[in-house]
Order: sequence, then C-alpha cells, then structure tokens
Amino acid sequence: MSDLASFVKETYGHLHGIPEIALKEFKTSAYLAGQLESFGYAVEKNVGGTGVVGVLQGDAPGPVFALRADMDALAHVVDGQEVLVHSCGHDAHSAIVLAVAKETARRGLKKGSLKILFQPAEETLAGALAMIEAGAIDDVDYLVGLHLRHIAEAKYKQATPALYHGASTMLQATIEGLSAHGARPHLGVNAIDAACLAVQTVNTIHLNPVIPATVKVTKIHGGGASINVIPDKAEIAFDLRCQENAGMEELVKRVTLAIESSAASIGAKANVHSVKGVPAAEYHQELIDIAKEAITSVLGKEGLLEPTLTPGGEDFHFFVKHKPSLKTVIVGIGADLVPGLHHPQMSFNQDALVDAVNILLKMTDKLGELK
Repeated sequence: MSDLASFVKETYGHLHGIPEIALKEFKTSAYLAGQLESFGYAVEKNVGGTGVVGVLQGDAPGPVFALRADMDALAHVVDGQEVLVHSCGHDAHSAIVLAVAKETARRGLKKGSLKILFQPAEETLAGALAMIEAGAIDDVDYLVGLHLRHIAEAKYKQATPALYHGASTMLQATIEGLSAHGARPHLGVNAIDAACLAVQTVNTIHLNPVIPATVKVTKIHGGGASINVIPDKAEIAFDLRCQENAGMEELVKRVTLAIESSAASIGAKANVHSVKGVPAAEYHQELIDIAKEAITSVLGKEGLLEPTLTPGGEDFHFFVKHKPSLKTVIVGIGADLVPGLHHPQMSFNQDALVDAVNILLKMTDKLGELK
C-alpha cells in the first residue's frame, strides 16, 4: 500500500472515531487545521463557526481552485441510546480532501492557488451559508465537492462526473379558525377541516412531468385536550422537491396559494412560511469535462458513469447561488456503500478512498491549464 493510500485510510479511521454534530465539530476541525498547517498551508480557523480554510499558493498567479468537504456527523438512536455516527460519509470526504491537500503540497503548484474548505453543518443546511457569510469563496473561481454514493447509484470502481441534487423546500403553515362547541359547529371554523382541504388541493398540483418534482404532506396536527370543541388551530407541513430551481419557485408559489385559498374557502386563515431548503445543482460544463477526464484516467472508461440525478439535497449549491460566476461540480464516488446513507450501520469499501484521492488529484493537476 502506498504512503498516500495509508494516509487517507488512517485519516478516515481517526475522523470516523470522533463523530461530531453540526457546528460542534471542534475536535474534527482542530485536527484538520493542524494537519493543513503541517503541510505548509496558510490556515484560517473558526470560519463560519467551526469551518477551516487552508490556502496553498502557486509559483505564478492564476485562478483559485477550491476543494470542499463537509465534516459533521449525525445523531442516531441505537438500542434506545443516542449515538453520534458518521453515517453520511463526511469523515470520508474530509479524509479524501486532506490527502489531496497533502499530496498537492508535496508536489507544489506552478500556477494559481489551491484552497481547501472544510465545511461544518451540512446536515442542518447551515454550514455553506455560514462560510459564504464569512467570505470563504469570495476569491474562488472553481469549486469541487464530492460525495460517496449508495451502491444502487454507483458501485466500487465507478464514479459520476456530476451529481445533480434537486432543490428542496420545507413549507409549514399555521391555520387559524374559530373555536366553538361541538354541538354548534355552525358558530365556528374548523381548522382541521381547512388543513384537510389544503392537503387535497395541494395533491392536485402538477408541474411539467418531464421535470421530476414531488410534494408530500409530512405533518398535520390540530385540536386540543377536549374532543367536543371545534379546533381553532392546526399545523401542517409539506416537503417539496424539484430537480430544477425554476420549477421549485413555481411549486412553492402554487403550494402556498393552494394552502391559503383552501383555508379561506371555509373562512379560515393560513400563514405559510418556509422553514428550510436548498437550491438544485447548477454545474459548469468545463468542470464536468475535467471530472470525466479524471475519472477515466483513474478508473478507465468502464468506470465513468453518466451525470446522475438524485432527489436528495445539498447545501453545497448555495455557493453558486451566492456567486453565479463560480464554476462548480460535485463528483459522486462509488464505494459499494450499503445499506444506505444516513443509516447507522452504513459501510463501504475503503479502497474507494484511494480512487477518490486520485480523481481529485487529477482534477487539481488541471489547475495550471485553467484560465
């Protein structure tokens, strides 16, 4: 096993053993910052909370090429106990990017600069926005991310040059009716009835079927302790998904109107607001082509998959939304990952870590050719 292969696997093992949830990645960020400093990077700590930024300058002026890895783990309940687990592969992502940073520092850069972003709080969709606010991408021209994929999407020795996440938005509505005695329903406005009407109306919404999109009711609650009282309040929530940002904007408008008009039709009032969400992926063809070339070089033509659509969300896509001139892509790495992301027993073939390092190194090698 090469020194670089040993390093990435050992780093993964260390990070896997210190899982920390969003914005509490204190041990993780301290370790990664210390490693970058030892490689010769100029390091900024506590970026956007617990984020880490490292910069390696080249010998000549040129573009800023950045690699981003997320750091946070997830909380699971296992056998009745809450445990923290790296069940989304963020420990692997950080290990891969750290290994690329180490090898690039050893080789040196002839042109431009390499910027390493270790981002907190991807799982809460807060980390990218926090790093944007802190100015982490102000000077970045190219930004590359990566993510391990479930075996159904990509097997070991396979990779996709572009992982197209969809947009997601969570809408929550509070419906206000009018309380009354159960024997005199004509004197009240039943908020639960309004919520049910909203669900039925939302279910009639259809976008252009060539654009993958879904809306699901995920929470409904109403009524109080007494069951002979017409409820004057109900809460309802919807999960919205769409593969295109324009489609998501239309979906949000139509779902909001459906909820408000359904409630108004029986005299109730609905207050609708978004609780969280992320935009869909918008990538640059230049980086997709560079990723294709790198994957083919490392895994062969048989290992190169087509760009992949996934309904999951990623806060990585806030970066280009904030800075439209930024050229971005996320590479999907096959690793025979089972039984699935966000499962407490998630596991994968660790040899895929080495392939991922080599793919990102090939992409980083292109830095001298970028303009």
